[in-house]
Amino acid sequence: MKSPRKIHCKRVYDPTGKGDGYRVLVDRAWPRGIRKEDLALDAWRKDLAPSTELRKWFGHEPRRWAGFYQRYHAELRDNDEAVQSLLKACDGRVLTLLYSARDTEHNNAVALKMYLEDT
Repeated sequence: MKSPRKIHCKRVYDPTGKGDGYRVLVDRAWPRGIRKEDLALDAWRKDLAPSTELRKWFGHEPRRWAGFYQRYHAELRDNDEAVQSLLKACDGRVLTLLYSARDTEHNNAVALKMYLEDT
């Protein structure tokens, strides 16, 4: 199984790019204001999103960022089958993790990218 050549994080509201490669929505809930048929994506992987309890605790508070991504990484370690499934589906292509949060620096896609780059 090949690791992604490169991993990007992108808001679902941003335009699709030629270099996006394999596009995966990694939010548990569908993004507001977007119809399913209007979002260009290869997969919606709710199983890679943080637990509802963790997401609510974080509340997109930057001061909780370190605690969030550490707890989220622990959840991902316990969900290795889903992580390996994503890497297999990506098959060495560029991987774009799609998210809907307004904060482009403190969100689950960024934390997932960190995890994937460290494994």
